[in-house]
Amino acid sequence: MSKYSSIYSKMLDAREIIKGIAHRTRMEYSTTFSNATQGEVYLKLENLQKTGSFKVRGATYAMSQFSDSEKRAGVIAASAGNHAQGVAYAAARLGIKSTIVMPTYSSVAKIQATEGYGATVIPHGDTFDDALTFAEETSEKTGATFLHPFNDENVVAGQGTIGLEILEECPDVDVISVPIGGGGLISGISIAVKEQRPEVDVYGVEAAGAPSMQASLKAGKIIRVENLDTICDGIAVKTPGNLTFRISRDLVSGVATVDELEVTRTIFMLLERAKLVVEPSGSVGLAAYYNGKINIKGKTAVAVISGGNIDMSLLARIVEKELFRLGRSVRVRGSILDKVGSMNRLLSLVAESGVSVIEINQDRFDPGIPPNRAEVELILEVPDERALKKMLKLMAEQGLDFEVREN
Repeated sequence: MSKYSSIYSKMLDAREIIKGIAHRTRMEYSTTFSNATQGEVYLKLENLQKTGSFKVRGATYAMSQFSDSEKRAGVIAASAGNHAQGVAYAAARLGIKSTIVMPTYSSVAKIQATEGYGATVIPHGDTFDDALTFAEETSEKTGATFLHPFNDENVVAGQGTIGLEILEECPDVDVISVPIGGGGLISGISIAVKEQRPEVDVYGVEAAGAPSMQASLKAGKIIRVENLDTICDGIAVKTPGNLTFRISRDLVSGVATVDELEVTRTIFMLLERAKLVVEPSGSVGLAAYYNGKINIKGKTAVAVISGGNIDMSLLARIVEKELFRLGRSVRVRGSILDKVGSMNRLLSLVAESGVSVIEINQDRFDPGIPPNRAEVELILEVPDERALKKMLKLMAEQGLDFEVREN
């Protein structure tokens, strides 16, 4: 028997209990990311899970193990969004009243979704850790049953059902990458995998701006990381749990980190190439492969895509920034005569080049601009570099001095 065989036994039980509440999500081969990494990359799509993340698995199993009195008391939890929705949804299916404490910065979409599943939401604190402390205090005052988002054996067992599915769907897997926040997901997956195939490497991936598990494993003790700085709100946790730290120390092959631009570029690629909407926290495991933080050349690798609950305004900004980085959107700036017909003349040259106008900004009031001229900035959608060069050449031939702005 292994050190964690009792949790593994719960995992096998959880696999049956969560049926009908949580999906068995599909595994998808990615040609794009396989070519980019020179490995065989499969995506475990928990972004397509009920409530948009893996959290419903652990929440369902943990609450199914409540005593009758604990169920009657209702459940209280803390979350930046995904655990909130998972608990709210599972509690409604199990007939349990739920209350969720969420940081005050939580997105309106996540708050509304949590309330939509039937939970009462209490906003509190600036960080997940603030909300967690308040939820524990409220549990003591009200008698509601507290459900920790990761430092709980039953939660770990529920999340570990993903590991069981990975081994069934991709039996020849060599490497698995898993996002880490508090460590519940990687703890469950690593137990599931190591019980059956101890030679498989399970790596955790954190945001570089919230590396609490990496720091803790390096120090050999739990480290608290202050001043979290990341868009990966689902894994922005100051300290791992003591249970998840022990499991990770014993079973995880290593922990990598990815920076914000590596995350956003992976999100963009997933959206454009795989047609998948993935939140920042859910993309970090794949980002580690894509950016060479975990070498999978010649190996069969699975990336757990842990969630898809991204704020739409953030997604729009990511897409816009990536289009500029790739040169598919550009800013050009120059000046024209401030008289009737000048703008039409300029835009006709743009159209002749096969370039599309996204936005026009015109300034004729800056004191540094001659009174007979106007400064014009065009934001353009460019089909390719040839079209852009053609447009600038046509402009120059007509005496219009426009240049591409780098930012």
